[in-house]
Amino acid sequence: MTRADNKSKAERKAPDVEHELPVSDAGEQEKTEPRQQANSREDNPGSRTDLEKLQAERDSLADRLARQQAEFENARKRAAREQQEFQDFALADALNSLLPVLDSFEQALRAPVQNVEELRSGIQLIRRQWLDTMGKLGLTPIPAVGERFDPRLHEAIATVETQEAEDSRVLEELQQGYKLRDRLLRPARVRVARNTKSESGVDNRV
Repeated sequence: MTRADNKSKAERKAPDVEHELPVSDAGEQEKTEPRQQANSREDNPGSRTDLEKLQAERDSLADRLARQQAEFENARKRAAREQQEFQDFALADALNSLLPVLDSFEQALRAPVQNVEELRSGIQLIRRQWLDTMGKLGLTPIPAVGERFDPRLHEAIATVETQEAEDSRVLEELQQGYKLRDRLLRPARVRVARNTKSESGVDNRV
């Protein structure tokens, strides 16, 4: 009875060789794959050469990009410096042309004044000198009194009801306006006539 039991136990413990997976072979295969890949890279010098070429091209492109960025920054700084130098030169030239007017003011202040008319005449001379200098720089006064009101050149401070002047005519100039060549520097501040009746006697009021 004991022998029969031992025999049945031995049969149960016997491995099922036919249905068992070859675990050790799979593990060995996984271990050998990285080695084979490394060996293939070592055995293939061409792939290593291509990688080195790509790295060299990358470094060359990065160096060219850095150089171009530096050149662009230098060009920007140089252009800004030249522009500032040009502005300083133009400003110095304009100020130099204004110095004689300042000299005239200083001479007028040092000179003894005999009467008001003499003082007025001196101021008029300095004003004329000032306008001549400004004219050489391209500054021109805007005509106002007697002109038809132009919103592009005149700023109406007030309107005056009158029948002695044509409607929308400038009656008085409160502040002189100026243009620099074709560019408006500031409009002339004026009072404008408002004539409610036309020359034919028709009422112009809305």
